Amino acid sequence: MSTPTVTVQDLEVYAERLDVARAVAIYREHGALIVRGLMKPYLADIRRDIEASVAQALALLPQAQKVPEGWTTPDGTLFLPAPKNFSRAQQIMVLGCRYDTSAAFFRSAFEPKLVDILAGIIGPDIELFMNGQCLYKEPVGGHPKHLHQDSAYFEHRFEGPVGVLNYAVDTDLVNGALHVVPGSHRLGQLRHVDTFSHLGLDPAEWTWEQALPLCGEAGDSIFFHVRCIHGSKENHSNGPRPVFIHRYRRPDDYVVVNATTADNRAVAEKHAAAAKKENAQRGLMVRGFRPYVAG
Repeated sequence: MSTPTVTVQDLEVYAERLDVARAVAIYREHGALIVRGLMKPYLADIRRDIEASVAQALALLPQAQKVPEGWTTPDGTLFLPAPKNFSRAQQIMVLGCRYDTSAAFFRSAFEPKLVDILAGIIGPDIELFMNGQCLYKEPVGGHPKHLHQDSAYFEHRFEGPVGVLNYAVDTDLVNGALHVVPGSHRLGQLRHVDTFSHLGLDPAEWTWEQALPLCGEAGDSIFFHVRCIHGSKENHSNGPRPVFIHRYRRPDDYVVVNATTADNRAVAEKHAAAAKKENAQRGLMVRGFRPYVAG
């Protein structure tokens, strides 16, 4: 992919003096947007709940069940194999901290400035997609997430969800800043392969040098299109690097392909045309109204 050089400054706006129209324009052009300081009012409470969730997950680790993606504990935390010389055999990847466990996490999904930006992107009616997600890189080697498109995991019938990734701690090149490829949302759905961190783009075709690292402070938020290529490297610091993620979509949109591996994606693609918006796919409304539509 050959694109003009895009800098971090081209992608950023500030919550304290937010220009919604400019923020929306940046997102539409680049498929990514940084809003500095957007989540700061919620940080203390969310970090408290993240730390409590980590302690809980580690206490439950002896009860973990093996799954194709790694191991899951009863609270829903996903563990992956830990690097050599780590203190245990598994490291946390997806922490069991969600809307149904953390009131602070749930409240932050309704942040008015965040929703104002979404309204400019999605429209007046906005639905939450999924239950919130907390990705957690443990210290000293915390797992990478290879470059990928979220649409590889949940491809939608229409535009798909807007992701909003929020730094819970100051995040840089040492502890695993998010990398994005500006403009890549216009490439359509790309072929993904199986990697250590599940579905990812072929590293022979997509390298870290093609992506822009987005360092930031705790409370900074990164909006990204479902087809925007993104990922993050290992955490080589002495502290954890948690992020918490919100996702939003139009209330009439829905998943047509759901996958975690190249094989089950290939199977799901065969049935995509028959997919429908079922009640199970309906999320809570963040703004606007969902009219009744006969099934």
